[in-house]
Amino acid sequence: MLSNSTILITGGTGSFGNTFVPMVLEKYNPKKVIIFSRDEMKQWDMAKKFVGDDRVRFFIGDVRDKERLYRALDGVDYVVHAAATKIVPTAEYNPFECVKTNINGAMNLIDACIDKGVKGVVALSTDKASSPINLYGATKLASDKLFVAGNSYSGEHGTKFSVVRYGNVMGSRGSVIPFFMSIKDKGVLPITDDRMTRFMISLEDGVKLVWHAFEDMVGGEIYVKKIPSMKMTDLARVVAPEAKQEVIGIRPGEKLHEQMISVEDAYYTYEYPEHFKILPTINKWANDPARIKDGKRVPEGFEYASDNNPEWMSDTDLQEWIDTNRDKIGSI
Repeated sequence: MLSNSTILITGGTGSFGNTFVPMVLEKYNPKKVIIFSRDEMKQWDMAKKFVGDDRVRFFIGDVRDKERLYRALDGVDYVVHAAATKIVPTAEYNPFECVKTNINGAMNLIDACIDKGVKGVVALSTDKASSPINLYGATKLASDKLFVAGNSYSGEHGTKFSVVRYGNVMGSRGSVIPFFMSIKDKGVLPITDDRMTRFMISLEDGVKLVWHAFEDMVGGEIYVKKIPSMKMTDLARVVAPEAKQEVIGIRPGEKLHEQMISVEDAYYTYEYPEHFKILPTINKWANDPARIKDGKRVPEGFEYASDNNPEWMSDTDLQEWIDTNRDKIGSI
């Protein structure tokens, strides 16, 4: 599907984009990959990795700017929407800016993709969009709903919209593993709550889930990858076994445990070997055999959260991942 196609990724200079681009170039050999983002210095740095590869193009722009999106989407077949304001405390203190990017930007992209005849769009979501308690999660829930409903708006234009949702991306810039590694020599690691758990996923697995969504989607599905959980105290102990752990209290907008599928979503959720799929409640799409395929409906009352997850990451698994990825941790 992605072979010999033109792909645009919004927010493409972030951690996801820096992993997605080389992986998609190697596996699918697309005609063109366009990095659409607003930070010129990040584009400058990223471009150094692809010198001489004329498949990779860079386009300065912001998803808040609808006219710029229209220009960037000329001739584009597929879009990955990774642009977002996503730091939880930052969103709490700057809510207007978070809404402009995460909600208004989503609306701009949906309109532009439909009008430009884009074939398919996969938007990146987060565990924080399920039963949100912070502004970032609330804006991403609204964004998810917009992309699901976008399939009704596209009509005869035929643009398909889908969403992928996953948890803490291991080693990404600003995430907990590089943070702990950067301060471990101080001898003290801050733990917001010693009961806290999080989902863990590698960037590579996140990319593969996006590829699966493009191949599988009819439109309106939310794909949830099955991934392991880990206690933050265990993660801290693996990163810095000699360091003291100091409980500092939960930050504004932070959850004790993360959730990716709520009890309310369970009625429309189907299970597959490596993922779940939340089907849209509108237009009776949740009962559509083309969307369900070979899925098995989850039991009533099902909830997929980081504290009730049947799969847990061991200390050994995390240490092996750190040893393998040490040179990349926090750099993308």
